[in-house]
Amino acid sequence: MITLYHVPQSRSMRVLWLLNELEVEHRLVEMPFDGSLGTEEFLTRSPAGRVPALEIEGERMFESGAMVIYLCERFPERGMGRLEGAMDRMAWLVWVHFAETLTQHVSSLVLQHIVLGDEASAATKRVETARIEQCYAAIEARLSTPVENRDYLLTGGYSAADICVGQAVYMARHFARTDDYPELRAWFARITERQSYLDALPGPSASRMFEREFYE
Repeated sequence: MITLYHVPQSRSMRVLWLLNELEVEHRLVEMPFDGSLGTEEFLTRSPAGRVPALEIEGERMFESGAMVIYLCERFPERGMGRLEGAMDRMAWLVWVHFAETLTQHVSSLVLQHIVLGDEASAATKRVETARIEQCYAAIEARLSTPVENRDYLLTGGYSAADICVGQAVYMARHFARTDDYPELRAWFARITERQSYLDALPGPSASRMFEREFYE
């Protein structure tokens, strides 16, 4: 049994989305975004007190990027990964990890808009929003490359790279508009039609880090 410790609207969503796509049996433990992540019990699963945490066959993992790579390699039959020697292996690794480049700027804006409140820095908000837009531009450029069947980030089609970057864009869209990036918008609409994504969204009663957009 695979157990995922998850907070809605966090990095753990990318792992849940992937598990849904892999169609492997798993147990979901939804954690509130509060002090329970710092309990002694949870710190045995994730020593920094962060989600996601993953338990599989008695072993524990606590980095979402590592989980994505491990799960894709453990369950290769669904084609979500690109194994060593595959045509798209290099690009797959780049885009799986690029998700974290975008997410770090999202995390900064979560801190500014939600945690700090009146103590937030207007300058930091502007800088981090601009950096999100730079990431959007990088995705737009990739999707605009004149390659046949460029519906996804990889030439070989849909993969965990789309899941990782798509989840980062899902978060980023709360802080920076995508209006000026038509290829990104079309790609995001395409990947979020999938049932695996819909099943990874917060449920009606789930706790959320935010409920609205924070555009400046």
